[in-house]
Amino acid sequence: MTTPEQSQLGKPAPYADRYDASLLFPISRRPKREEIGLGETLPFFGADLWTAFELSWLTPRGKPQVAIAHVTVPCETPNIVESKSFKLYLNSFTNEPFAGADEVRDRIRADVSEAVWRGAPSQAGVGVRIVMPEQFDAEPIHELDGLSLDRLDIECTQYTPAPELLKAAAGEQPVTETLVSNLLKSNCLVTGQPDWGSVQVRYSGPQIDQGSLLQYLVSFRNHNEFHEQCVERIFMDLWTRCRPTKLAVYARYTRRGGLDINPFRSSHPAPAPTNVRTARQ
Repeated sequence: MTTPEQSQLGKPAPYADRYDASLLFPISRRPKREEIGLGETLPFFGADLWTAFELSWLTPRGKPQVAIAHVTVPCETPNIVESKSFKLYLNSFTNEPFAGADEVRDRIRADVSEAVWRGAPSQAGVGVRIVMPEQFDAEPIHELDGLSLDRLDIECTQYTPAPELLKAAAGEQPVTETLVSNLLKSNCLVTGQPDWGSVQVRYSGPQIDQGSLLQYLVSFRNHNEFHEQCVERIFMDLWTRCRPTKLAVYARYTRRGGLDINPFRSSHPAPAPTNVRTARQ
């Protein structure tokens, strides 16, 4: 099993100038899931939505092409791909000739699928969509929908995850709400570099105390964990402590190295959100 410490994170890494699928570095989801009490059967559905803004290759005649790639990785995969390795992998396309965007899409789909499903008895594909420059104008910017928790004037004193802060009105009439905050911040598990994000919580069930939820989200401020792991931790803390009948947690993190990662987890089958970036992304 590979570990984050074995990856290229925090280490000098030369850029490959020709296509190299071996640069992708899968990391098992299992250890961090076991840490929050998850076993083989997951209590959620969802996906990790990646956006790659630095993608380029050559035509057969040597002319550079540029594009944006949207990549969707199901949360059922046994592995994630470490983001620096993904950046190095995408940069290895830079001097490689391809017949067209479809060939690039198919190559990314095959390589990322192999990495995230590595070690599993059965495999499925990941979703890949290539956006060419003539489509750039159609790429929207939109903030997460919902009632902003950031409007609340509260005191925050805890900056490592504090699920004990969460409170819900168990004895009152259940509600359905969508709450959002732009104050999510955590740090890279290996390098400690800051990761900035926005988070949306949709739920039905006992009303969650909004002030305590905001304090809880702020408590991730000095926490070291990958994006996907943070969202699963938030989901499980809300699921076990507030006991909603339905829950969905969606975070959009600002890009680093030309990549943003946007995990979505839902207690019920639901389509993944449209991969639309926020203003900070």
